[in-house]
Amino acid sequence: MERSIEDIQKKINEKTAIVMSSQELCELIEKGEEVTAKDVDVVTTATRAIMSGTYALLSFPVNAPFSFKRASKVFLNGVPAHVGPCPNESLGMLDLMVFGTAHSYLESDYGGGHLFRDLVERKTINVSVITEEEDTFQTSTTLDEMPYAKIYATRHTFKNYAAFVNCSSKPVSTIFHVTEFEPDMKTATFSGCGQINPLKNDPYLQTIGVGTRVLMNGAEGFVTGEGTRSSPEKPNMTGFADMHTMDPQLMGGFATSAGPECIASWAVPIPVVNDNVLDAITKTDEQTPMSVMDVDRRVTISSTTYADGWKNVDLSVDFKPSSCIKCDVCKAAESCPMDAIYFKNEKLVLDRHLCFNCGLCSTICPEDVFRAELGSIKFKTDSKLNEVPIVLRQSDRKRALELEEKLKRMILDGSFKLSWMVEKIHP
Repeated sequence: MERSIEDIQKKINEKTAIVMSSQELCELIEKGEEVTAKDVDVVTTATRAIMSGTYALLSFPVNAPFSFKRASKVFLNGVPAHVGPCPNESLGMLDLMVFGTAHSYLESDYGGGHLFRDLVERKTINVSVITEEEDTFQTSTTLDEMPYAKIYATRHTFKNYAAFVNCSSKPVSTIFHVTEFEPDMKTATFSGCGQINPLKNDPYLQTIGVGTRVLMNGAEGFVTGEGTRSSPEKPNMTGFADMHTMDPQLMGGFATSAGPECIASWAVPIPVVNDNVLDAITKTDEQTPMSVMDVDRRVTISSTTYADGWKNVDLSVDFKPSSCIKCDVCKAAESCPMDAIYFKNEKLVLDRHLCFNCGLCSTICPEDVFRAELGSIKFKTDSKLNEVPIVLRQSDRKRALELEEKLKRMILDGSFKLSWMVEKIHP
């Protein structure tokens, strides 16, 4: 079976195309139904996770023309920015690159990812400038005052990522856990959206290539190529999108025991153009591999599937503030990587707009204020079967599911057009 993107787009225009989310399709497979090319024309896919390979390019006015020649250092809410490459300071403009994993010198748990979300939420950003003449001045800006503001990906949407355990005998600080990672394989964390991930549904990059139109953080953007550390076994992508139309709930910062990280979201349409694509989209979590790694040595020690993380679990946390006993120190609030748990007017709050659905609060609250079934990682080492409870998810499948449904609606109502690649990516 071979079909062209033009034929599929024509069916979409004629309102005869069958567009399904990857979750819908996988649910049919799990019910034992057979899915053929006649049953689906386009599958929408999505992922939301920590994606370290993220940066922003920002250009905006900060001063009157010719008031200073060059800026040597710039900080946005304390987050360091790299000045240039165009020296536009004499025009009163700054051109900046800001890394998503850059750390603010003002706040230890605030970084580039937090800054990007604050910008998209239209918050006022403090700007500190040190000139080459060592003069300093302060100003402020907002996203609407930035003519150019785009987010770029250097390594996003890995086909499948990994689960992590700590095989050593001592705690480890790492970007793969919010708190220090417990020793002796007592707990596990993992990342990856499994069966709904874009590159799981097109692992050979037959429909995704340079120029493919996507949604990044809810805004229309484009794939630009393969990412760093991309390989045939674990491909990933680069791309960009304009910040002005992004959704703040799909991005942000995430605190870890090794410093703040950056959250990003992607939704990608997969046109079913041949049997290879059809075969990939019909694979469920049980058929989607997830490696198990020792977080201390960063080596693979075993493997399992994404069914461990996403089968028969809760995608969000059940919140019952009436069960709160007002501990002297609220461990859930203290450890929340999104600062989504706090007290307001002496009442405990779980801010669902900030919540990443990581589930950590459900594992550290001594009462039943936060409850969620997170599953466990099951794997073999030296012929021994291990089962390690998951205490943290660094992917948010709940919002990823919402995002692939949004893309499905946009395709059907004509507000999102499929685009065929201009050049193939070779992972």
